[in-house]
Amino acid sequence: MENSKISMVDISEKKEIQRTAIAEGRIFLKKSTIEQIKNKTIKKGDALINAQLSAINAIKKTPELIFLAHPIPISNVNVEFDIDRDKPFIKTTVSVKSIAKTGVELEAILGVQIALLTIWDMTKYLEKDEMGQYPSTRISDIVVLKKIKENL
Repeated sequence: MENSKISMVDISEKKEIQRTAIAEGRIFLKKSTIEQIKNKTIKKGDALINAQLSAINAIKKTPELIFLAHPIPISNVNVEFDIDRDKPFIKTTVSVKSIAKTGVELEAILGVQIALLTIWDMTKYLEKDEMGQYPSTRISDIVVLKKIKENL
């Protein structure tokens, strides 16, 4: 049996610099659901505002959810949604900034995932088929678009 060691990566020798990470992802929904989101007629309320707030909250809790992630100060979060009338998805882009010794890509990815999951939760009653399944609903294409490091 192997003896495994668990430890955080030692970042004590690294310099604090300004770090930015931008991530995006998509949630595929019925066009009728997307119209209700745009018209703000979802039963639980404004899906996009709730998704923004959920994303920001999740970003601040990243080290509580990912055990070996370093707690870092978050300087700024921006959550944007792109809804194209001709496409059956909502694209979510999250930008996270910090002045820290380690990057913020985990925070950006988590923000995207929670924003999309919040939209799913708020619209699931519209997306289910008669068997309670989600034939057209899916979350996909979650990627880190960019990481930026800037010396102070």
